Amino acid sequence: MEHQPPPFFKTGPTPLARLLIFSALSLAFLVADARFNYLLTLRQVAAVVVYPFQRIATAPASIARRIGEFFVTHGSLREDNARLARENFENATRLQQLEALRAENAQLRELLAIRGRIGVELAAAEVLYASRDPFTRKVIVDRGSRHQVLPGQAVIDNRGVVGQVTRVYPWLAEVTLVTDKGQFIPVQNLRNGLRAVLAGTGNDGALELRFIPLNADYQNGDRLVTSGIDGVYPPGLPVAQVMHVERSAAQIFARITCAPLGGVSNHAQVLIVRGARELPPRPVEEPKSPRARKSRKG
Repeated sequence: MEHQPPPFFKTGPTPLARLLIFSALSLAFLVADARFNYLLTLRQVAAVVVYPFQRIATAPASIARRIGEFFVTHGSLREDNARLARENFENATRLQQLEALRAENAQLRELLAIRGRIGVELAAAEVLYASRDPFTRKVIVDRGSRHQVLPGQAVIDNRGVVGQVTRVYPWLAEVTLVTDKGQFIPVQNLRNGLRAVLAGTGNDGALELRFIPLNADYQNGDRLVTSGIDGVYPPGLPVAQVMHVERSAAQIFARITCAPLGGVSNHAQVLIVRGARELPPRPVEEPKSPRARKSRKG
């Protein structure tokens, strides 16, 4: 019996044969899967097994893309936040301006309504400055002698008397408010017709009735209007409201505190009363003769 040594290299089908075999198998599998769906379960199992490896392979690219999107989104959000903050600030400023214009328009409409109710000539003016002296209550308006403004003319707003023109310049005028210590206004009580003199106290929220007897009929809540007896203020303009009445037997006169009805420190638009009622001149007192004086002495 002859024994032959094994070959040094194992030999098998040639490469061409292998190609033909595997090609035939591939075609067979394709036809079987296309016609009969034999490989559907196998394909699903393979997809499940391969899916983790696919996720691991695509993870670096996905992470890099998400990092880029994060920085892009963060930058865009910062820009949007800055833009929205700027727009919010601009809208808030516009809203405040709109509210101020709305309040100003409402006051101007009331001033126009006053023009129709009062039978005198009125001139609109705007408050420009306030007095720098803390012990006086004065403002400067944008109307002067060029606009037929004269010293002594009354200044009112939509709620009542504000003050009186005390100094006039060519294009400006100084208005002393009713709350100034040196300001006096003849007034009348609407409830009973009592006349009195209303004086400023130096405080924007307080006025005072001077030289009122203790038995005078004044009550809290009484409204005081201009009496018109001085010829400066038209009669019937609201001036103040009685807030507190104090009567003490130790005092000669009653102490009556009032609150001004006009916006002495509120609004920027006022009306100047240019046409007040003209009163006849005061009668001239005749000097007494020396004989009459002697007879009185005798």
